[in-house]
Amino acid sequence: MFESVPLCAPILSVVTVQQAAAGHGDPVAHVVLFLAAILIGAKVGGDLAVRCGQPAVLGELLFGVALGNLPLLGITMFDSIRTDSSIDLLARIGVLILLFEVGLESTVRQMLEVGLSSLFVAILGVVAPFALGWLVGTWLLPQTSTYVHAFLGATLCATSVGITARVLKDLNRSQSAEARVILGAAVIDDVLGLVILAVVAGMIRAADAGASLSVGSVGMTVLKAALFIFGSLAIGLVISPRLFNLASRLRAHGVLLATALSLCFFLSWLANAIELAPIVGAFAAGLILEDAHYREFTKRGERDLHELVQPIASVLVPVFFVLMGIRTDLRSFLQPGLLTLATALTVTAIFSKQLCSLGVVDRGLDRLTVGVGMIPRGEVGLIFANIGLELTLAGQRILPDSTFSAIVIMVIVTTLATPPALKWSLGRARR
Repeated sequence: MFESVPLCAPILSVVTVQQAAAGHGDPVAHVVLFLAAILIGAKVGGDLAVRCGQPAVLGELLFGVALGNLPLLGITMFDSIRTDSSIDLLARIGVLILLFEVGLESTVRQMLEVGLSSLFVAILGVVAPFALGWLVGTWLLPQTSTYVHAFLGATLCATSVGITARVLKDLNRSQSAEARVILGAAVIDDVLGLVILAVVAGMIRAADAGASLSVGSVGMTVLKAALFIFGSLAIGLVISPRLFNLASRLRAHGVLLATALSLCFFLSWLANAIELAPIVGAFAAGLILEDAHYREFTKRGERDLHELVQPIASVLVPVFFVLMGIRTDLRSFLQPGLLTLATALTVTAIFSKQLCSLGVVDRGLDRLTVGVGMIPRGEVGLIFANIGLELTLAGQRILPDSTFSAIVIMVIVTTLATPPALKWSLGRARR
């Protein structure tokens, strides 16, 4: 380990004194210091990524990796961020806001209108990565349990609809036939992926509690996840318009945002209450809401819900991405086999999404473009991996730091590769 940089010594001593005196000072002091560092670094990293033609989330993640590995240079002033409970809580809320935002980008009616191509692409885009990811885990991690292999497969199921949508918009191709298939399939892909994640996580929690695995228990978990997602969507479409119509009678400031977030948080709590991941509820809440539900608010001059949520998301969501980067320990890359696992996961992540392009049944569509558009795992893949850090089996985390780092590499590579690959594929199809 390198020695500390002398110029940092005064700062380090001040921070150490403040932390030592935390019991006598305001407990929020160290949290706001961490938040200041996270937000400034995230925005700078995001700006650099955008200037390089990459999504801002990639810059936020890489800044977190740099911040979390400063101890390798002897700089330890931010080392406690990775285990700080307050930052972790803010990151968890940021994840809920992020999934709520992703859900807001689409509606149930849009999902029903995307056609057979999107549906088949989405189904293959979940089945192929799950199966191949399971095989990679069996091959490279034979000493781990079947649950670990299943979780790796579930992590590869995700597709970042936000990153693909951003690239298509930048290329002025968001209205093309391929773009409609990609975006529709990505949304359905996320719904199916969340169901698989709920099933796998439920099985792991049951096994950790000592329950034996049976067809009945697996079927019950599948039924529970499916009933929650599709049941909440069906009921929400009936209740949501009435809820917002009632809320529109209130004249207090911020009623629209408060009502929407309350729905998001309530469904997140409800999902957790039936032993599903809270992100499932947040995503369902976003899908439920449509512009028509809160038209009374916009008629009287209030801003659209997407605009109201954005400032909150711009503060809380980067906390999650930076924290995920901080938890990526570069020293784990020295472990034998980690780079092999990361390479295998990345190749599998790319190849499996090319298989899903076989689901395109409409004539005249470019299958390669559809497959490339489904590659990025982005924020959704990181969310899935983060859940793996919380799951335990026989007292041990199912995702050790090395496996988590391999997943982060896969997320970074698939996110980096998609913009130039999609631009090339669209240009080739046009010619």
